Amino acid sequence: MALTTLDPKTALIVVDLQQGIIGSPFAHPIGPVVTHAVALIEAFRARHLPVVLVNVAGGAPGRTEQPPRHVGALPAGFTDFISELGQQPEDMIVTKRSWGAFATTDLEKRLRALDVTQVVIVGVATGTGVEATARQAYEHGFNVTLAIDAMTDGRAEAHDYSIKTVFPRLGETATTQDIINLLASRTA
Repeated sequence: MALTTLDPKTALIVVDLQQGIIGSPFAHPIGPVVTHAVALIEAFRARHLPVVLVNVAGGAPGRTEQPPRHVGALPAGFTDFISELGQQPEDMIVTKRSWGAFATTDLEKRLRALDVTQVVIVGVATGTGVEATARQAYEHGFNVTLAIDAMTDGRAEAHDYSIKTVFPRLGETATTQDIINLLASRTA
């Protein structure tokens, strides 16, 4: 579904744009994804709307049929956000140990404390971190918007499937510029 509205208290959630992941092979070039994410971050900050920077620092406990991607301690700097995000003291920082940003964190509680009712989600990977965060946000009752040009995945088919099949069932999709234009029209 195309973007129709943004709630007065909308937060931006930036998923896994961190040093340990950014160099991974992606289906689409990461440069434009970062550029679009930064444009949204700047637009949200300019309007004093919450910006949530999410990083991943391990896996969820439980079943272990698949071998872990990292054995032992994560490399130094793995969880550091990329410098382009320009992390600010007022940004909400969330460290997750699962695909989605809500399952192993207090993100829902922190957003509710700010009266947030809608989230815009960007980042990597489309079919895992972004999609899981979107599903969890939807299940917690947030209105969900996904900036489809501000995300990518290591697997083109996973990226395409999420955008074409899953995301329209969870909320609205839009380009970065569509979201920025709608934000600007609210404050004009």
